[in-house]
Parts: sequence; C-alpha cells; structure tokens
Amino acid sequence: MLETLGWVLPVAGVAAIFLPGPGLLGIFAGLALLSQQYDWAERRVEPVRLRALRGAAEGVETRPRIIASVLGALIPAACGVLWILSPPAPSRWSLPEVLWLPGGMWTGITQIASGAIAIALIVYSYRRFHGHPEAVTELSRAIEKADDEADDRAPVS
Repeated sequence: MLETLGWVLPVAGVAAIFLPGPGLLGIFAGLALLSQQYDWAERRVEPVRLRALRGAAEGVETRPRIIASVLGALIPAACGVLWILSPPAPSRWSLPEVLWLPGGMWTGITQIASGAIAIALIVYSYRRFHGHPEAVTELSRAIEKADDEADDRAPVS
C-alpha cells in the first residue's frame, strides 16, 4: 500500500507542477515513501527536499514575491469556490455547455485544498526564511554539500 502511494505521489506531484497544486511537496513525499524500499529513491530525497526549501526561501525573499506567492495560492482557491458554486455559463460562452467549469464540485474542493496548503507553506516559509539570512546561508551550504557528495558518487567515465 505505501509503495503504491509512493509511486502515485511523485506522478501527481509532476502533474501538480503544471496544474494547481503543491508539486514539489508531492514529489518529495513520494520519494520519502519510496526511499524505504529503494536505494535510488533514498539518494534523491535530500536533494529534492533542499531544492524545495530553496524555492520556499526564494518565494518570500521580497515583498513582490510574497504578494505573487499569495496571489498564486488565492487565485486557484477562488476558482475552486467558483467551481463549487457552479454558476451557469455566461451568454457569450460559445463552447459546449459541458466545457464550462468541467470536473464539478471535486475539482473545486481540490483547488481550495491546494490553495490552503500553499498558504500554509508560504506562512511556514515566511517564518523560517524571511528576515533570517542565516537560515538561507545554512540552506545554501547544505545544497552545496549535497551537490559535492553527489559529484563524489557519480561514476567517472
């Protein structure tokens, strides 16, 4: 069961990179589960975790980035509310009615959940990294160290 979930989460995470949702979080969670069974996954958990944290730190570096991050979370959540309310298609909608807000209520629920997760991650990132240059420096060192270790493990051709 956990192995199946370990395979589903990274696939969903890759999809969530392009669709609304916490993509890197899904990839990381799946790799963490798969790392219990496979050595190749165990070697990739830490680099993915560190890069996700770097993305989190970069997302709260400046006020414009914070605003963009929050809007990036709130817009899909607002669309989720629209999906749940399911208003009729506007009169100018020229496509078939079935293409107006496809997916129904569950699409809306997943969009709202994705927005809520994203807001929680923004708050976490803000508290951990914003105004804490020592935390960003420590993260940069950890990434450099992980990259050096990966280079040492790479086969020489």
